[in-house]
Amino acid sequence: MIIPHQRFQQIDTWVFDLDNTLYPHNSDLWPKIDARITLFMMRLFGIDALSLRALQKHYYLRYGTTLRGLMLEHGVNAAEFLEFVHDVDRSSLQTNHSLAQAIANLPGRKLILTNGSREHAIKTAQQIGISHLFEDIFDIVAANFIAKPAAQAYESFFAQLNINPRRAALFEDLDRNLIVPHQHGMTTILVTPSPDQSLEREDWEVSNGEAAHIDFVTDDLTSFLQALQPYDG
Repeated sequence: MIIPHQRFQQIDTWVFDLDNTLYPHNSDLWPKIDARITLFMMRLFGIDALSLRALQKHYYLRYGTTLRGLMLEHGVNAAEFLEFVHDVDRSSLQTNHSLAQAIANLPGRKLILTNGSREHAIKTAQQIGISHLFEDIFDIVAANFIAKPAAQAYESFFAQLNINPRRAALFEDLDRNLIVPHQHGMTTILVTPSPDQSLEREDWEVSNGEAAHIDFVTDDLTSFLQALQPYDG
């Protein structure tokens, strides 16, 4: 992997999405959360899961999160939703010492930017063994429940955490979540499934990484970060 170090020499803020970015795409964690979202909606509406899946994905695509749609259209309590859907077993996630060291070696601030909750991010990062490396977590609550990819979510993130986007890099697993950051001058890295990860993904989630708003693509986050060091080589 050849990465032009000069593109990263000005970076002093390293921003990571959480789900399917800081842990492998083929982990069972996100499917567990997704199933909990469906179960929450089943209890709310009293209809079958098959019918709810279409509604769930409609809200997700329209509002950035299913939660936002449920809040706006059905008055769902956000705290109850987040507590319920993130109440999952994370024991299948393995401690990743190599990733931890690679993140620790990055110069500057390290932050998590997630459409999930702070508690979910903390518990997940702790399970991976990287929670101590991050200065802060900007979650869906801090964003006033306006989720990525909405421009307001990123603008709130920049303002609240005093970030100069032109000196920041963002690692994300979803192509559409990199559009606005790139417009603001962030260096954007799309984290894709590795060749050995056979996944069921919707068409809009699949990207070849060739869009103009994607600066780099990697299917191995740890190796990508390791290749950035040292800067003076």
